Amino acid sequence: MLKSIFKATLILCALAVCSCQSNEPLTEVFMPKFFADHMVFQRNQPIRVWGDGTPNKRVVAKFNNQEKETKIDNEGFWMIEFDPLPASGPFQLDVNGKKIRDIQVGDVWVAGGQSNMEWVMSAQVEGLQEEIADSDYPLIRFFKIPHDYDAKVKTDVRGGEWRMANSDNILNFSAVAWFFAKKNHLEKGVPIGIIESNWGGTPAEGWTSTEKLIDLPPYQVKAKDLIERNDFWIQEIIDNKVRELKRNELVIAPQNGEIKGVVNTNFDDSDWQTVNLPSDNPFSDIAWFRKKFTLTDIDNATLNLGDIQQMAYIYLNGGRLLFKDYGDAVKEFTLPAGMVVKGENLLVVRIVNTWNNSPVLGKSGEFFIKSGGKKISLEGEWKYSNRIEEEIPKVEWYNWLPGMMYNAMIAPIVKYPIMGVIWYQGESNVGEHQHYKRLFSTMIQDWREAWGIGDFPFLYVQLANFMERKDVQPDSNWAHLREAQTQTLELPNTGMAVTIDVGNAADIHPRNKKDVGYRLWQSAKKVAYGEDVIHTGPIFSSAEKQGEKIIITFNFVGEGLQLTSGTEVEGFVLSGEDGHFEPAKGKIMGPTQIEVYSPKVKNPVEVRYAWADNPEVNLYNSLGLPAVPFRQKIQ
Repeated sequence: MLKSIFKATLILCALAVCSCQSNEPLTEVFMPKFFADHMVFQRNQPIRVWGDGTPNKRVVAKFNNQEKETKIDNEGFWMIEFDPLPASGPFQLDVNGKKIRDIQVGDVWVAGGQSNMEWVMSAQVEGLQEEIADSDYPLIRFFKIPHDYDAKVKTDVRGGEWRMANSDNILNFSAVAWFFAKKNHLEKGVPIGIIESNWGGTPAEGWTSTEKLIDLPPYQVKAKDLIERNDFWIQEIIDNKVRELKRNELVIAPQNGEIKGVVNTNFDDSDWQTVNLPSDNPFSDIAWFRKKFTLTDIDNATLNLGDIQQMAYIYLNGGRLLFKDYGDAVKEFTLPAGMVVKGENLLVVRIVNTWNNSPVLGKSGEFFIKSGGKKISLEGEWKYSNRIEEEIPKVEWYNWLPGMMYNAMIAPIVKYPIMGVIWYQGESNVGEHQHYKRLFSTMIQDWREAWGIGDFPFLYVQLANFMERKDVQPDSNWAHLREAQTQTLELPNTGMAVTIDVGNAADIHPRNKKDVGYRLWQSAKKVAYGEDVIHTGPIFSSAEKQGEKIIITFNFVGEGLQLTSGTEVEGFVLSGEDGHFEPAKGKIMGPTQIEVYSPKVKNPVEVRYAWADNPEVNLYNSLGLPAVPFRQKIQ
C-alpha cells in the first residue's frame, strides 16, 4: 500500500511540475529535518527533495545548476527530483530561498537495531584513542535520529543534525557504524552518510510496520488492536510521552533532594528505613542511600560500589563526587584527598533506574572502601528513602509494540534513497526465537517495499557470545536466535557478520566494535559492491558419517581452515540416538574438512558447532573470519 501511494505521489508531483505558473509568488515551505547543512545524497539515484507547505503554492528548487518547480498538492505535500549524480560535491540546495549548504553525493547507509548498534564510541570502546587520533574525515557524516515512537505514521523525525567526522563528533557516533563507514570511505573514496535509527533494548516487531504483523503470531493480536483502536492509541501515546517528560525532568534533578540537605553530614535520617545492601536490592523510584564509615588513613583511599543500576549521583561529605550515567561501567576509583577526612565520613548515593524503575546498589564482594591497605566493607546496614522526591510516573515501553518505532523513526526516511542497511539486533527477541526468522525476514521485506528501490543490501550482525560458558547447551535460546539469523540469509542481497568470538560473558555490550564494523564491511564488499571476495567465515556444507566419526565440509574457507589457538577444533558437540550431547574433538583434515569424534558417542546422529550462549571457538578461515554456528542431523 505504501509503495503504491508513493508511486501515485510521484506521478502527481510530475503533473504539478508541468502546471506551475512561474509568475506565482513563492511561499515558505518546510522540509524534514535531515534536509540540512552537510547532508549526503545517495549517488546514482534520483536526488529527491520533499516537504510540506500551503496547498497550491509554488515550490522552486535549485541544485547543481538545475532548476525545477512544482505545486504543493491539496494535502500540503510536494516533491521534486533532480537527476542522479556520481559521487561528488559540495553542492548547495535552494528551495524557495531556503539554502542548504555543503551537500555531498556518495553512499548513504541506515544503521539500525538496538543497543549494540547504538553504542557510542565514547562508551569505553576498544581502540578509542587510536580512532580519535585518526578521525578527521569531513566526507564522513552522521545523522542521529532521536528516539521516538507513535501509533501513526510520521512524516518527519523529532530532531537531529548532520555531523562531520572529527575528534569531537565521533565520540557520539555509533561505534559499529563508525568502523564500517571509515572502511567504506577509505576503500571506495566516496562521501559516506550514516543515518542512525536505533534504540537500545528494542525488539524487531517495533521496527516493522503494524500492517505487516497482522498475520504473524505472536504479534497479530497487538497489531490488530493498534489498527482497530488507532484513535485510542494515538492519545495514549501522547499521554505516555507527557509522563515520560515528567519522569525525565525528575531523573536529572538531584537538586530536588540536595536542597533538603540529604547529602549533608548533619542531616537527620532517623525516620529513614534501615536496609541491608546488597541483599535487599532492588528498590523503587528515586532511591536515596546514606552510610557513615570511619577512616584512620586517607592516603590513596578508593571506592568500589560493585553494581549500580542504572544512573547515580554519588556524594561524599556533602560534596558531589561523580555522576554515573547509563552505560558507564562501575569501577574502583580514588577518592579526592580534599573530600575525604580522617574519622567519620558520609557516603550518599542517589539512584534512578528508568529501564524498569528498580534501582540497585552494591554487589557482594565488590562493595567496599580501600584505605591504608585495608578494606572497609560497605555491605550491611544503610539508611534508605525513596520519598525524598516525587514518585516516578509510570511510563510504558510502548515503543516495543508493533510498528511504533517504524512509524516514527523509519517511515519518515523511506523516500530518502540509500545504498543499504547495517543492522545489529536480536537480543530482545531471544525469548521468542522460534518466531524470529519470519519476523526478521518480514521486517527486511517491509523496509525494502517501503523504500521502493528494490532489494537493497541488508547486512546484519549475528549475536555475539554472552553469559556463562557451558560445554554442552542444546537448549540455548541464544543459539536458536543465531540460527534464525543464519536462515534469514535466504533473502536476496543479505549478508551476516559473525561475532561469536568477540563477546563478553559478563556484558551484553562487548566493547570490541571494530571487528564487528570490519566484518560488516567485508560483507558489504560482496553484497553491496559486487567484489569477488570471501565475505563470511566458514559455512557448513555437508556432513558424512565414517564409523564413529563425522567428516564436516565447509565453504568459504579461503586458503583453508585455520585455528587461532591449540591443536584441536573447539566448540563441537555430538549426540547419539538418545539425544544426549557430549563434547567432541575436532581435527582439521584438509583445507575444507574437519573430523569430529567423541568416545562417548558411538553412533552419532547430530552434530552442532558453537551451539551455546557463550561457546568456546577457535575455527576461522584464512581471512580471519570465524566459522558460522550450525546444527545438522546425520543420515
